[in-house]
Amino acid sequence: MIRAEPNSAIFGLRRQAQRDAAFEGNEPAPHSGVAASLCHRTPKCCASFGESCPPPSPLNSGSLAAFTLIEMILAVGIAALVLLSISAVLFSALHLRNATQALVDDATPVDLAVTILRRDLQCAMAPEPNGIFTGDFKTGNVTSLGLGQPVSAEMYTATGVLRTDEPWGDVQRVTYALRDSGNRNAPGMDLVRSITRNLLTTSTPDIEDQTLLSGVTSLQFSCFDGTQWLDAWDTTDTSTSDTNLPVAVRVNIQMAGNANNQNPAPIEILVPIDSQSRTNT
Repeated sequence: MIRAEPNSAIFGLRRQAQRDAAFEGNEPAPHSGVAASLCHRTPKCCASFGESCPPPSPLNSGSLAAFTLIEMILAVGIAALVLLSISAVLFSALHLRNATQALVDDATPVDLAVTILRRDLQCAMAPEPNGIFTGDFKTGNVTSLGLGQPVSAEMYTATGVLRTDEPWGDVQRVTYALRDSGNRNAPGMDLVRSITRNLLTTSTPDIEDQTLLSGVTSLQFSCFDGTQWLDAWDTTDTSTSDTNLPVAVRVNIQMAGNANNQNPAPIEILVPIDSQSRTNT
């Protein structure tokens, strides 16, 4: 008696299923019938039927790793914290940059105005009787030729720029005054420097206005005669002893307040004057 092995029985059942399917004109489904119930598509089982099993699915393989939901949530949270810290540092840097730029922008016109005013005072011409290019030195409520409004100071100074296309020398007449600002919404007034280059004209001279500062509330010149400070000085007034240049000039400029600084400190300039007219009497 011949004893059949279990694998032979399974193989016989499979062959019978294939013949039945071929007779009906249909291809058999893989491991249909009893064979399907006896085989789970393992390599050993497929080899017993003379077939090759398909490669295992990557989803069912343990060789590839993936992030879990908790790991993704932690990664997103950490990234959010890092971006939040970077944005805070960037915002602080931009705020500091804007504040510094505002300070520089505010200080630049003030420095320029102080430099120009100091240079005019240091180069003031001493008055001389019958002098052609020497003139008066006045401070206070001064009426200047060619200007319809009073000025705070008038002087002749050797600060004119020599140019090849202009016939003027370096001596010019300079006045300082406060004028209404062109911007009605801006606080304070404008500090205007008026320049007259042609000193020999017999008609109304041409005057060039230069705005030095905006937002000024007050401008005051004080002159030192050697013993005291005087708010008014006029070298053309022969009734006083102030016919020469003062020993020193002090200028106080009060700026208008703003939202951040309601009462800014006044700008004070102290300029000693070395040039003095001398006589033999």
